[in-house]
Amino acid sequence: MQIENGIETQLKDAAQLSGAVWAVLAERVGGAWLLRSVHRLGKSAQNELMNIMATPVVDAWLCGALSGGYSRYTSTPEESKLNTTRIYAFPISGTSQSIIIGADDQSVDAQRIWKLTASLLSGRSTSPSQPFLPDLQSGLAFDLPLALEKVLGAFVQSVPCQGAWLAIRRGDLLEIQAEWNTPKARGVSLPIDENPVLRRVNRSLADVLVTRGQPNWENLPFGTLKSNTTVWTCLPLVIGQRLIGVITLWRQKELTMTERGQLRELAMRVPQSVDVVITFSEMAAHLRRLGLLNDFVLTVSSAQNLDQIARRMFGLLTRAFTTELITLFLRSSDGRILRDYRMFEGKLNVISVPLMGHLMQSMLKEGKVRRIADSTKEGFLEVNKGARSQLIIPLKYRGQPTGALVIENTHAEAFSQYDEHLMVVIASHLAGLIEYTRLREEAEGRARSLGLIHEVVQQVIGLNDKSEVATITAELVAQYFKYELAAILLIDDEKHFSIQGIGGSHSETVVTALAGREFIRIDGVTGHVARTGESILVNDTEKDALYKPIKGWEARSELCVALKDGETILGIIDVESREQNAFSYNDLIAMESLAGILASVVTSANQYQKLQETVRQLRTAEIELNARMEAQQSAENRLLQAAKLAAVGEMAAGIAHELNNPLTTVTGFSEIVLDELAEDSPHRNELEMVLKEARRASGVVRRLLDFSRQGERMRTSAGINEVVNDVIALTRHLIQTNNVTLSLQLAEKLPWISIDTNQMKQVLLNLIHNALQSMKNGGDLTVGTAPSKRDGRKWVVLSVTDSGSGISREDQARIFEPFFTTKGDSGGTGLGLSVTYGIVTDHGGTIEISSQPEQGSTFEVWLPV
Repeated sequence: MQIENGIETQLKDAAQLSGAVWAVLAERVGGAWLLRSVHRLGKSAQNELMNIMATPVVDAWLCGALSGGYSRYTSTPEESKLNTTRIYAFPISGTSQSIIIGADDQSVDAQRIWKLTASLLSGRSTSPSQPFLPDLQSGLAFDLPLALEKVLGAFVQSVPCQGAWLAIRRGDLLEIQAEWNTPKARGVSLPIDENPVLRRVNRSLADVLVTRGQPNWENLPFGTLKSNTTVWTCLPLVIGQRLIGVITLWRQKELTMTERGQLRELAMRVPQSVDVVITFSEMAAHLRRLGLLNDFVLTVSSAQNLDQIARRMFGLLTRAFTTELITLFLRSSDGRILRDYRMFEGKLNVISVPLMGHLMQSMLKEGKVRRIADSTKEGFLEVNKGARSQLIIPLKYRGQPTGALVIENTHAEAFSQYDEHLMVVIASHLAGLIEYTRLREEAEGRARSLGLIHEVVQQVIGLNDKSEVATITAELVAQYFKYELAAILLIDDEKHFSIQGIGGSHSETVVTALAGREFIRIDGVTGHVARTGESILVNDTEKDALYKPIKGWEARSELCVALKDGETILGIIDVESREQNAFSYNDLIAMESLAGILASVVTSANQYQKLQETVRQLRTAEIELNARMEAQQSAENRLLQAAKLAAVGEMAAGIAHELNNPLTTVTGFSEIVLDELAEDSPHRNELEMVLKEARRASGVVRRLLDFSRQGERMRTSAGINEVVNDVIALTRHLIQTNNVTLSLQLAEKLPWISIDTNQMKQVLLNLIHNALQSMKNGGDLTVGTAPSKRDGRKWVVLSVTDSGSGISREDQARIFEPFFTTKGDSGGTGLGLSVTYGIVTDHGGTIEISSQPEQGSTFEVWLPV
């Protein structure tokens, strides 16, 4: 803000006399209001006041005060921080300035004070009757918009009006570059020959006056006319016989002859000054563009990559040509892809599109410069919406087209022949620089790809686990190329694809998003590659119908290649990024090379795994064969044992029959003699001993007979727990008298089995007696039952465990043989366990022993269900 001490003093004095809260001197420049001097208004309040004046309603209200030369007031907007209820405007005659004050009320005398102050300030301004000339020292000649605002201001100050604009001629168009109370007019281009009023002004080079009701009133060019507007005039700015621009004004009252004379006089004086300003502006633009070559050498040539070259080039061209409609097209090495570089909202946007069918295809093939002044002309290619003129410069390297640089402008006739020649020179240097940078990037990309391949080969060579190979490769790919997602999927024997390796910064996000769903979409990119084996590169998924997003994860770029062994597809490599244009053609080549190596490793791993499976099957067969051989040996042993028992049984039956009759005679006569022998006979003890031994021999004979009669059966379905409970009831007293602690562990709800209950009781009695005899000093006895499964069958297991002296390994091999006993002279016959073994095998079961010397023994009877 420019502050003038003299004006501020006048504002201060007037405010004290009138009681105003604050006061400012404001000027309308370039369609906006600026504060030139301020009294008692803080920074925040100043900003708020400028925002209020910028609104269309208040701007029109202030422009009306300037045009009419009358003071006005209006209410302050609600919730305002200006601390007043009213705003007053006192225009300064002959200028585009106005004193604006804030007060709750201003009396008639107070308003006279402000009008007097405004009249005093009007004497400080240049008289509108003086000719308008550019002020070279102030730099006005180099500021075309401000200079044209001053020119238009001179007309508006000379004749009050509702609105006005000034347009400069550009070829066959008039471009509005200054306006008064019609902001929407700025920047509008008006074709001269398409409007009858402008066509008349161009041909006659004389002013035109149109009033409401005349035929041409409906054909008036751009203007915000009000319902009470009655007159519109257009004044040509002419040098010699050349129209360089026009000025239009409109208002409610008709123009008097004096006012029309003043306007014509001004229109005759200002063209030379306007032409000088336009010439200075064009010369400045010419110098700026001439400096483009120097800037190109200093900035663009030092760029390190293609994106940096494009960004710096766009910045230079935007400043030189005052347009942001700039596009750089670069063709890929194979000629299939066209990379489109543009600036969008201050950021470089790069997309890759197929060259075939693109609007630039014919242009690149033709290889000629195009400069089109107007979009209506033939040959115009609309690269950017809203463009009116266009300059297309092909980029050639060693005579071959490599791309094109397109500069467009929203105004027609924006580019001259000199601009064309300048850009041809720059484009020749730019093409060489781009090609050199592209070759360097491709070399760096290949080196990076070779580094990745070397690293993968080092880490996966010799591995035989496909999952491990895929996991290592996916992590290395994500690490080398900074990919957000790298996934490797392999196919199994059932032709089903599954993720074997995944890496990247968003791998966990994708795994979570899948939540058990298939990664490969049949109608998507991955499905197409898995089905056809063709590689796919997508750099804008929004424009590719093949891309199918995963719920929770959506990429903007995707690259997918197949792992193939000949024509057989082994899997795919899929890499994705949330950035658009994340992958280059070099990335595609690198992934295809890596896929070839990975396919060889996977094939080797498949063959190794098949070999391992064969070895495993052979080992399984060997184990099964050994088990069958052991089972056969065990069966043969049982058969041999059964044969031995059968032979012993037959012999025992014969011996028992031979001994039973003599023993019966000895026993009977001994009992008769004892009955008749006196109690005090000296032979009584000897005779009692004979009877006792005879009876013991009879018991042995009875057991031999029992052993020989095991084939007799009385089988019923019964529960083993009932047998246990009956035997325990019979032996509980014996157990307690032997100082042995009994523990029963009987399983509930056991299935019933087909058994001879008396024989099973004999089995359990034999096992309990043997256990008690092994625990001479007492101990622990545990009897248990439990269900079990073995060899695909259901069994009921009866177990007897003692804490006695145990059985050696050598004795365990003979423990079930007849007449074998470990009891020595304690009277054992060696038939108890043989009888037990015979009963159990006759029931289709087995009996097993587990024992260690001095650590007790466990006998398990397995009975089939």
